[in-house]
Amino acid sequence: MKTAIPVWEGKISPVFDTASKLLIIQVENSKEKSRFEAPLDELNLTRRCSRIQGLGVEVLICGAISRPFYRMLVAGGVNVIPWVSGPAEEVLDAWLNGKLFHSRFLMPGCNWQKREKGKRFFKKTMS
Repeated sequence: MKTAIPVWEGKISPVFDTASKLLIIQVENSKEKSRFEAPLDELNLTRRCSRIQGLGVEVLICGAISRPFYRMLVAGGVNVIPWVSGPAEEVLDAWLNGKLFHSRFLMPGCNWQKREKGKRFFKKTMS
């Protein structure tokens, strides 16, 4: 499974719609197998969505995201876990160890309903 995290100065980018770089991690059996960074310089949301799908991303862990972009990604088969904040490496470690949904990674003012959808996806895929 490929997981993507938008990174800015070592942390989760606060707003995914304007993020310029993705950390892509290949995950197998809850372990990191490989990683690479990919630029995300498309400005148009449709093109950004196509770029993410073209990279084979199955899970996107991000901060704030606009409703139209969220819907495009989900419609394209990407499982989006929004409203996450913190240092990228700590977030990745928490994801791999089943602790991403701890309140310390919760972005202030987050939408709990969307966060809960991501939590259900996590339980389904990591069990």
